[in-house]
Amino acid sequence: MARKLAYGLISLALSLTSVKAAVPLYGQCGGINYSGDTSCASGSYCSYQNDWYSQCIPGVASTTSSSPTTTSKPASSTSKTTTSTGPTSTAPAPASTGFVKVSGQKFVLNGATYTVVGANSYWVGLMGLSTASMNQAFSDIAKTGATTVRTWGFNEVTSANGDYYQIWNGKTPSINTGATGLANFDNVVAAAKANGIRLIVALTNNWSDYGGMDVYVKQLLGSSNHDLFYTDSTVKAAYKNYVKAFVSRYANEPTIMAWELANEPRCKGSTGTWTGTCTTTTITNWATEMSAYIKSIDSNHLVAIGDEGFYNQPSAPTYPYQGSEGVDFDANLAISSIDFGTFHSYPTSWGQSGNEQAWGTQWIADHHTSGVKAGKPVILEEFGVTTNQATIYAAWYNEIISSGLTGDLIWRVVFLYSMQAGSHLSTGDTPNDGYAVYPGTDLYTLMTSHAAAIKARG
Repeated sequence: MARKLAYGLISLALSLTSVKAAVPLYGQCGGINYSGDTSCASGSYCSYQNDWYSQCIPGVASTTSSSPTTTSKPASSTSKTTTSTGPTSTAPAPASTGFVKVSGQKFVLNGATYTVVGANSYWVGLMGLSTASMNQAFSDIAKTGATTVRTWGFNEVTSANGDYYQIWNGKTPSINTGATGLANFDNVVAAAKANGIRLIVALTNNWSDYGGMDVYVKQLLGSSNHDLFYTDSTVKAAYKNYVKAFVSRYANEPTIMAWELANEPRCKGSTGTWTGTCTTTTITNWATEMSAYIKSIDSNHLVAIGDEGFYNQPSAPTYPYQGSEGVDFDANLAISSIDFGTFHSYPTSWGQSGNEQAWGTQWIADHHTSGVKAGKPVILEEFGVTTNQATIYAAWYNEIISSGLTGDLIWRVVFLYSMQAGSHLSTGDTPNDGYAVYPGTDLYTLMTSHAAAIKARG
């Protein structure tokens, strides 16, 4: 209801064309297809972020010439795109100069070590948040010393509702570039940049949350077999089409640290339905093809898979090592177009109830060893337990520091699959499934001390 009311107020404001109001702090003030006001509220100026987005940020504009603000006429017009000079500002946008790269087992930025530490916030672009609320969320995370946030760059829908990036009409997908689509993700990027945060962006989901792989398979093939996402040529072409639209838009945006092929790819999805023929080779082949494709359209950004880090050791004593989900961490890390490895840690859900601390500590050590063998960075990009969190996280953090693991992003689990750092927003709290970390808590303090420690380690 709150979102509907907000949208109604926005529509009313837009209809009152005779009333001109300055763009509020952190609001959009320019960019391709933008035709709104370009004047910022007092105490802020319009700062060029990228060709698609300029944002009102605190401060005073410089008087030198600026990057132009490019706009196009409304959709009803058949005129060609026009360019206007817009605000005269060349004051640099906050942070985000240079692209994060890899050097051995480290990330580097402008010749110096870049420490990946932070959190997941899948929800930041998908809850109808205002730009001010997005900035508050990133600010809360940044105050822990975080450098990096992982978020969702996908939402597949079959009917328009809320924020989404691709909508399906039968077998035909359409990219949503409007205010509830990629233009809204522009806001996410700008808010991250304003708070000195780099983004890792996942491009689809193994699970049914926010559409994911099964929407492609169902819409295009009329099938519920999850693993056809990795092998069917029509499905793979549709995924590439989406990836091209999303990735190309931000190919020159250094706030993006990396693209991930998917969140937690497995042979089976939420329904458990599959052909029965998917193996670790299936997903490795898919990851090889798709990572090379991204590299072919975007040479600036790093690419990872976004997997849980399962091993392929059939005789191993515990499930995540046995290869039964179709993931072979070592084989995937060896792919030449994969720049770094990812793994997750949910030992309770993986049959290790009562043994979470010890099992998770060994899980971290084993993935560090894999990174050493491959000569690539490896990050623990999701982890969570619901009991004894402070003690267990402290032990895992100690192992990360002492082992030399490249970095980590705390995650809180939603339906056992997703987790993010939480913020107290003016519109209400962000989603909390028991794993959220809020400012002012012991876990938030633990995150802060760990960020300082891993940065000091280098």
